[in-house]
Amino acid sequence: MADERFSSRLGLSEYAIRAYIALVSHHPVNGSQLSINSGIPRARIYDVLRNLKERGLVSEVQKGIYVPLPPEEFIRRLRQKYEADLIALESRLKEVKKKTEYEFIWTIKGYQHAIDKAKDLILSATGEIYIRAFPEESHHLDRYLKRAAKRAVQIKYISMKPCPLTFDLQVIHPEYENIENILGGRTFDMVIDRKECLGGQFTRGREDEDSVYWAKNRWFVIAMRDSLRHDYYHYFLDKIYIQNQKLSKRDKRIYEIIAKDY
Repeated sequence: MADERFSSRLGLSEYAIRAYIALVSHHPVNGSQLSINSGIPRARIYDVLRNLKERGLVSEVQKGIYVPLPPEEFIRRLRQKYEADLIALESRLKEVKKKTEYEFIWTIKGYQHAIDKAKDLILSATGEIYIRAFPEESHHLDRYLKRAAKRAVQIKYISMKPCPLTFDLQVIHPEYENIENILGGRTFDMVIDRKECLGGQFTRGREDEDSVYWAKNRWFVIAMRDSLRHDYYHYFLDKIYIQNQKLSKRDKRIYEIIAKDY
């Protein structure tokens, strides 16, 4: 199964990969011995070897005796080939790229795909990240956010349950206990550098069936960012009027930053 996975990705047949791996593990050998070592039918092994020789992946050092191209050279060639192919493809796509008249919204289905996209966006951030997340999602993303903070990216974090305040501009949403029940799931929202946003909701036990939405549409980005920014005001007002508490020095400093953060 692993050999089949490699072969489909590298443009080689499953037999070719199996023969090469068997040859790396034991060489020099003749075709008959390689057939036994690799489990490839003897009737097919010489066609496989011929193909590998044509690709330069196997050498015949004596008549009927074979050795593999050293693995490090094999990997180097593959890496070089695919890198060159990707560069050529990128160039071609730039040539034919049509200026987009519409700013689409992309659907990303499945929990792991959603988390992976969030990680990619965090890694791409250069200025600021607004994020609202429950602990289940924070568990996957906080280490990436910490790395972003070390790059001087400003992290504006609304946590949906009590937790250590790891980030400078982090607050706890005042209605964290009710929101999941009211909305039927864990909301997740993120805005990167005022350019891209990612948002959706995860239903407990059905996360792999849920979707999030990724957009670069200017108005979607503005609306989501403004929603997250106003969660800070929700936090301040709840503390003052519901909890009857004074804002701490930390709260006041955060307020001053958010109030000017249009």
